[in-house]
Amino acid sequence: MNHYLMIGPWQIILILSIVFLGVIATIMALIDIVRNEFSGNNKMVWVLVVLLANFLGALLYFVIGRKQKLPATTH
Repeated sequence: MNHYLMIGPWQIILILSIVFLGVIATIMALIDIVRNEFSGNNKMVWVLVVLLANFLGALLYFVIGRKQKLPATTH
């Protein structure tokens, strides 16, 4: 029997942790995008990038996209 192909409990915990962190990062990025204003169609572009690229899209948004937000206006 090939034991090297079996997944143990620690591997399952590691895989689930990585997936959980990816989902949390994606949700946080989407919430930040929805709550802020962007110029032109940048908001829709960032939503698509985050949804289609998942963790990588969220990482790109936090590195590049947050700088593209319009400053908040005071009323």
